[in-house]
Amino acid sequence: MDHFLYRNGILHAEDVPVTRIAAEVGTPFYVYSTATLTRHYRVFEEALSGLPHLICYAMKANSNLAVLKVLADLGAGMDVVSGGEYKRARAVGVPGDKIVFSGVGKTPAEMRLALEGGIRQFNVESEPELELLSVVASKAGIEAPITIRVNPDVDAKTHAKIATGKSENKFGIPIARAREVYARAAALPGLRVVGVDVHIGSQLTDLDPYRSAFLKVADLTRELRSDGHDIARVDLGGGLGIPYMSTNEAPPLPSDYGKIVHETVGDLGAEIEIEPGRLIAGNAGLLVSEVLFVKNGEDRDFLILDAAMNDLIRPAMYDAHHDIIPVVEPVPGEDPHVYDVVGPVCESGDTFAKRRVMPVMGAGEMVAFRSAGAYGAVMASEYNSRPLIPEVLVQGDQFAVVRARPTFDEMLSRDTIPSWLE
Repeated sequence: MDHFLYRNGILHAEDVPVTRIAAEVGTPFYVYSTATLTRHYRVFEEALSGLPHLICYAMKANSNLAVLKVLADLGAGMDVVSGGEYKRARAVGVPGDKIVFSGVGKTPAEMRLALEGGIRQFNVESEPELELLSVVASKAGIEAPITIRVNPDVDAKTHAKIATGKSENKFGIPIARAREVYARAAALPGLRVVGVDVHIGSQLTDLDPYRSAFLKVADLTRELRSDGHDIARVDLGGGLGIPYMSTNEAPPLPSDYGKIVHETVGDLGAEIEIEPGRLIAGNAGLLVSEVLFVKNGEDRDFLILDAAMNDLIRPAMYDAHHDIIPVVEPVPGEDPHVYDVVGPVCESGDTFAKRRVMPVMGAGEMVAFRSAGAYGAVMASEYNSRPLIPEVLVQGDQFAVVRARPTFDEMLSRDTIPSWLE
């Protein structure tokens, strides 16, 4: 469920007409719904009720400070994968003891930043990282709480580029070697084992891989405890998929996911951590764009938009589907048309959809990409020297620009010409 609906023929973000935002901000832009973010966070809280738990929002999905503040105010922790994300979490008031630091390539500077600023745990991904963190923590005189991410070799049945739990993936250590690596961690100075971690991928639409992975983690937890390790936390990662409207995917509900968690690890007496990102932010956002031209090709017609692959790269990168709807509600009974929906960037890959059946559109009309709240703005670039587009947050009948579009002068000012060229 989201809060983007037609009212009186105009698409609204909660109680704000999208046309009103476009008139003030200009297209293209992202718009996020506070009510949707709130609802999606709360359904996870309900799914894990009865278990000690912490929901750490995976902020790589959408790290706008306003979005983070909405979730922090609801009680969310944060899952970060860089020093910059750590700084963002702290900037909105998230305490260090609610921040989990994941990622396969943490630098010594990032480790020191989190140790000195406060951290709930490092999710360690490899033995070299374990050794480095021990050195950094010992030099700082601060004990580093850790889990070790295990790779359970479970097929998440998702896109190859967002699968993380098979033996061929770069993430974690083989679960078969976990006891050996935990023994090494216990012997290293500056480290304190607090739990175990797993994450098998993103946009999962089947609960069976979760069940398989979680059962393996439950068995490992019991083995590690028998070895003398204090496994007080079990971090189950995130990855639950969202419905992309017109596709046939029907991801399970968070309540069904919660049942799997209860059934597989609920008897361990451990605090459960989960790291949802896409499911919280994905359907909480739209990308709104204007049609520049309708181009009649030899065997197809093109809708050429003012948004491009640099604004939303998911279709080019993952062949991802986004439902694309007109901002002005189509007339009932009107015959649809078939378009390739493309952007203005000089790449054939700058294509959002091929052979998409849509209402008849004309230049100057606007469209909205649904399910654009996750991995949209955070993956945007200034390719072709196109400015990053604004982000807008809506709450009820209010809206605010929460990231402004930079001017060309601001973009140019970041470059410098060396003295020998002047």
